[in-house]
Amino acid sequence: MEVKDVVREYDNGLVQALRGVSFTIEQGEYAAIIGPSGSGKSTLLHLIGALDHPTRGEVRILGENLREVRSLDQLRAKTLGFVFQLHHLIPNLPLWENVTLPALPLGLSRRERRKRAVDLLGRVGLDHRVDFLPVKCSGGERQRAAVARALINDPQILLADEPTGSVDTETGQQILSLFEDFAREKNRTRILITHNRQIAAEAARVLRIVDGKLVEDTRNDAGEKASEPS
Repeated sequence: MEVKDVVREYDNGLVQALRGVSFTIEQGEYAAIIGPSGSGKSTLLHLIGALDHPTRGEVRILGENLREVRSLDQLRAKTLGFVFQLHHLIPNLPLWENVTLPALPLGLSRRERRKRAVDLLGRVGLDHRVDFLPVKCSGGERQRAAVARALINDPQILLADEPTGSVDTETGQQILSLFEDFAREKNRTRILITHNRQIAAEAARVLRIVDGKLVEDTRNDAGEKASEPS
């Protein structure tokens, strides 16, 4: 995955959320993006996740320039898993249907989608909430359902925006452990935004964004060892 000279402007250039950001993430790498609130971290993750386009510059996923991809829906469905800062669950759908929404472009049967969802909800400790509406679940349960949704299509790249920000410490560690197990299975890439220094210290790579600029890109030897397959 490559980000090259990326600029993202709003309000006809009056606001520059990102200013000339460039870096490359290798397959299987675990990277944490840190920085102050409002520095452009979420904007950057949305560009990587094909949810937005840069004003200038390129974002390439598996060698493809996202501006030239014919179907971003297919790319997101087959390649990317996204955990949003807020869970973004649809309130009138039960958890299992929320989890399967990214699988809709793949044309799977309702039965197969439910089977996948039930399995993943069990892995995040929500097997007893499969048919519950989000409003009947706690904040931590809704966030865990959002994690299951990100994993439903077995993505090659997992993107997470503060995935532990709205849950307690124990649940947060469970979520991170699930990410790690998922990544190790097939050498998948993980990129997450965090304000938690302990979480960032576990990553093999730490990118620091300040005022829309990449000001630091460091390798973390301890994190590198922790993220290598055993």
